[in-house]
Amino acid sequence: MAERSRTRPIPDPQAPRSAAQPRPFEPFRRTLEKARQPVLTTHVNADGDGAGSEVALALYLARLGVNAAIVNPTPFPETYAFILGDLAAWSSRDEEGRKALERADLFVALDTSEPSRLGDVYAAMRDRPVAVLDHHPATPESIGDPAVRDPLACATGELVYDLILSAGERPTPREAEALYVAIATDTGSFRFANTSDRTHEICAELLRAGVDPQAMYRRLYGQVTEGRLDLLRRALAGLEQDPEWPLSWITLRREDFHASNAASADLEGIVEYARRLRGIEIAVLFRELPDRSTKVSLRSNGDADVAAIAREHGGGGHQKAAGVHIRGPLDAASAAVLASARRALHLKGLGPLKAGDLEE
Repeated sequence: MAERSRTRPIPDPQAPRSAAQPRPFEPFRRTLEKARQPVLTTHVNADGDGAGSEVALALYLARLGVNAAIVNPTPFPETYAFILGDLAAWSSRDEEGRKALERADLFVALDTSEPSRLGDVYAAMRDRPVAVLDHHPATPESIGDPAVRDPLACATGELVYDLILSAGERPTPREAEALYVAIATDTGSFRFANTSDRTHEICAELLRAGVDPQAMYRRLYGQVTEGRLDLLRRALAGLEQDPEWPLSWITLRREDFHASNAASADLEGIVEYARRLRGIEIAVLFRELPDRSTKVSLRSNGDADVAAIAREHGGGGHQKAAGVHIRGPLDAASAAVLASARRALHLKGLGPLKAGDLEE
């Protein structure tokens, strides 16, 4: 099934999407219903889509009498902990998380199918079945059978929503809340190009199921920690703009995190400040990790494909939003990625081309 999902015809992205696209949910649903101790997981540093999709699917499976465990390679983000309710979520390094990984008879990867993004959880998957729901395109390294992938879905949460509908059900109020988190965050509050007419139709259904948009806004965006504000101040102080290319970037070093007492979740949305600069086509966030490796987030405002830049360095993602973890020091990683970004801009006819500009 994974191979079929790669090669099926892709609908025209400009066409109206008022109805769900046909997707191979039946094999996926049969696999879920056979499981007795499944583990749901997502990529490292889970975002709203990964976290919301996990919670919505766990709640739906509970309706079927299946007790799924949520175990991620990194801790469940505090920003989205309110959607857990009475559900537990562990990291792969927690004792309960390790026990759940050991007894799992099925793994369900949500919002990723790339081993490199599954951290420690991937080691436990290697000799057991893995199913995938993902709105990222497959790569040669992608795992999962059965797998349902649709790069035209606005979020993996859309796929979870359609999975529930495909069984003749509707989301419960709690499921709707988790799905709203998934969709609202991954569409940038419905600002990004992945927002379609159907995105709004789905969210209308979620509101009818009980989601309060004002309360959700306050939960997601209307309150921040002092650590995030201090980290943002440091990020803006480290904002740079190329004088000749439509390229901007933010650099955050380890000491910025130590000094601000910020959490990983406080990084969400910071790259957007570089993206919002007038005239910018590509924005990048460089973050130095505790082991001195480098996490890179890339965003595109136009036609430049930042997923191609990420793949050049071992990462992946969407054309307008991508990322990569580089096992190298910050300064070398940033120089390499910025050189790739300038090459990508040159291919689109954006910016100058002078001797030395495109050298790493």
